[in-house]
Amino acid sequence: MPHASAAPFVSIGQILAEKVLPRLHRAQKLPLRVSCLGTISYAGATDADCRDRTIPLGDAASPEDAMALAAIRVARDDIRTGPDDTLHFQPRLIVVQDNALGLVIAGDIRAGVILWQHPVASDREARRIVTEASRIRGLASAASGRGDHGSARNLRYQASRLEARLVDPLLRETTADLLRLPQAA
Repeated sequence: MPHASAAPFVSIGQILAEKVLPRLHRAQKLPLRVSCLGTISYAGATDADCRDRTIPLGDAASPEDAMALAAIRVARDDIRTGPDDTLHFQPRLIVVQDNALGLVIAGDIRAGVILWQHPVASDREARRIVTEASRIRGLASAASGRGDHGSARNLRYQASRLEARLVDPLLRETTADLLRLPQAA
């Protein structure tokens, strides 16, 4: 009597390609770097005096750890430019990158909460976003040239929010899966 196996035979090559190599690839890009993009200014500063700034928040061993680190820092309003309390920082985006500066995940900050952006689903969608973000950055440049610094900053932020979906192609599926998981509030 032939023995019927419950699981089909999987070749070692398939196991390597689907399980081992992706994990090794991700491990080479650790630790993940968590940072916050925002606007820095002094109290009472005009739009022309405000500057865009990136503040490093720390490193993490996994996307989940990076998201937790970011969520805690944002919820506690614990993002500082340094020991100088005269500077005001308005956080706008959280960015998680691997050590090769590939985007892992990014999120928009609203009312002390991070709204994580879903990655693009295809290269075609990525090209569309790059085109739109470039168009918006052109508008920002024109606004800056006119001296409309507030509008220029808001347009640059809008472009950055779009670009937050441009996750490294090798990590798109992993990031999309991560965002499907229920998150603790």
